[in-house]
Amino acid sequence: MPNRLSGVLSPVITPFTDTLMPDAARLITQCQWLLSQNVGLAVFGTNSEANSMSVGEKIELLDRLVESGIDTNRMMPGTGCCASTDTVDLTAHAVKLGCAGTLMLPPFYYKGVSDDGIYANFADVIERVGSSDLRIYLYHIPPIAQVGFTPELIERLITDYPDTIVGIKDSSGDWDNTQAMLDRRWDNFRIFVGSESFLLENMRNGGAGCISATANVNPAAIDHLYEHWQTDNADAIQQKLDDIRDAVMAYPMIAALKATVAEFSGDNAWRKVRPPLVSLSRNQSSTLSESLRGQGFEMPGLT
Repeated sequence: MPNRLSGVLSPVITPFTDTLMPDAARLITQCQWLLSQNVGLAVFGTNSEANSMSVGEKIELLDRLVESGIDTNRMMPGTGCCASTDTVDLTAHAVKLGCAGTLMLPPFYYKGVSDDGIYANFADVIERVGSSDLRIYLYHIPPIAQVGFTPELIERLITDYPDTIVGIKDSSGDWDNTQAMLDRRWDNFRIFVGSESFLLENMRNGGAGCISATANVNPAAIDHLYEHWQTDNADAIQQKLDDIRDAVMAYPMIAALKATVAEFSGDNAWRKVRPPLVSLSRNQSSTLSESLRGQGFEMPGLT
């Protein structure tokens, strides 16, 4: 039976080949590096360009990761799709491979849907997957999906599926929303924030950790705060993390993450994004790199 996850996870950026196909070899290497920094793998997240990939591509990448020896106990792949049948197929495959959990968006194409509708979707997916090993972490990202989870809906799902609905990633960017969830004190329900900027506050209020875009490039430092949030200098650690994140967020996030990995690994293939996204210009990449290096930023061990 999978353990419930906690700590720092990265929505791992997806490398692409010259023909814009997923590059499994580079992804494996990147995941190995992230694990060496004590960060888990939330592949197929927003910053993974997951919704620019097909279910078949994601299944193939999962297979390649597992075949390479990546620890499935550290994996929380994103499996939520607009079509529930796609969600079922991808989720069932992740469970079959032994992934510790799945990070699941609500169906997000239709806006203004009711809690009853979202509940029905999750109930259908859970019943169709039909596995006692399924662990779902809800993915709440209303700034992008525009469909999310109310506290009442979360409580209903937990009540009816207590061994399956085990956590949430709150990417609302609204600390008051996260605090409202934490105040519910749901039993052993893991609440992750979607940015390390809220990590210290989350830990001080009983949270589980964070699943953050910049864990792609600053993993060890973010994990250091998670491990040492009770120390006297925790606020100073948090501020340094915020400064690095601010430098990256001065540019479109996914392109900036890829440019940073390209710059610090010396592998320009990492710059590629799938349309409609566009890569940073060379000038933007250089300016970002200078800003990061000026703060003493480095990515030790990255190849």
